[in-house]
Amino acid sequence: MRTHAARTFVDRRAAGRELATHLRAFASEHPVVLGLARGGVPVAWEVAHALTAPLDVLVVRKIGAPGNPEYGIGAVAEGGIRVLDQSAIQQLMVSHEELEAAIAHAWVEIDARVERYRAGRPLELAGRTVLVVDDGLATGGTARAALRAVRAQHPKHVVLAVPVGASATVAALRGEADEVICVLQPEPLWAVGAWYQDFSQTRDDEIIELLAGNAGDPPPSPTSTKEVRIPIGASSQIIGDLCVPGPASGLVVFAHGSGSSRHSPRNRDVAAALNDHGLATLLLDLLTPGEALDRANVFDI
Repeated sequence: MRTHAARTFVDRRAAGRELATHLRAFASEHPVVLGLARGGVPVAWEVAHALTAPLDVLVVRKIGAPGNPEYGIGAVAEGGIRVLDQSAIQQLMVSHEELEAAIAHAWVEIDARVERYRAGRPLELAGRTVLVVDDGLATGGTARAALRAVRAQHPKHVVLAVPVGASATVAALRGEADEVICVLQPEPLWAVGAWYQDFSQTRDDEIIELLAGNAGDPPPSPTSTKEVRIPIGASSQIIGDLCVPGPASGLVVFAHGSGSSRHSPRNRDVAAALNDHGLATLLLDLLTPGEALDRANVFDI
């Protein structure tokens, strides 16, 4: 699926709940849900919870460029899987020694995290339907390494599922998974974190708690409030206040014009009550600021 809608997820847990609605058909296959450590695990927990499926973790590490670790030149996954971007390596003139040193460091970190998260226990995926879940897809290097690590265990069916991803990456990974499910494919993506209101780093202790089933209640969803301006004609616009409690189940539009406005305390109290019940509200003035100066216009919208 693909959408150009400019909306965001509240956080990874909220994204996981929405992603789960697109994966319900797999519940009958009794899948294993694998969250990519770290950020994919909170998303995967919500999917596993919704599908009543077991949750596990797959440890993958990005290989960053020397001097610029945020720029990925490859990825490695547990089980000895490595995926390298040869064009990036050549373009950045990364030496063989630098590359091998970065990979060796990543293996040490992977072994430590496997021990930390699963006490060294191996994954058992043979003959199973496996839902590989991450928080998003940018270049897809870590997802590709993860899918190959899963394939090496001979599962029956492999599905890659993410809340948001670059459309080109989603298309490219269809050759690695049997299916790719992506809720949002914005153009341009810019960065995965741009599509989350809260994209703070997932901590190790949080992962351990989620894997143990001790997720607790998700934190209260923040409310996003902003002014919106809707153009009408060549030079005019009408103004409204949009309030979205995440995740919202619907939208109520207040159309003001005949003697009231979006600043009315009564209307704002009603909107706040709706927000408390999970409904977004748009308090909209049908008159432009210039039109509102003439009292006669409230009777001639």
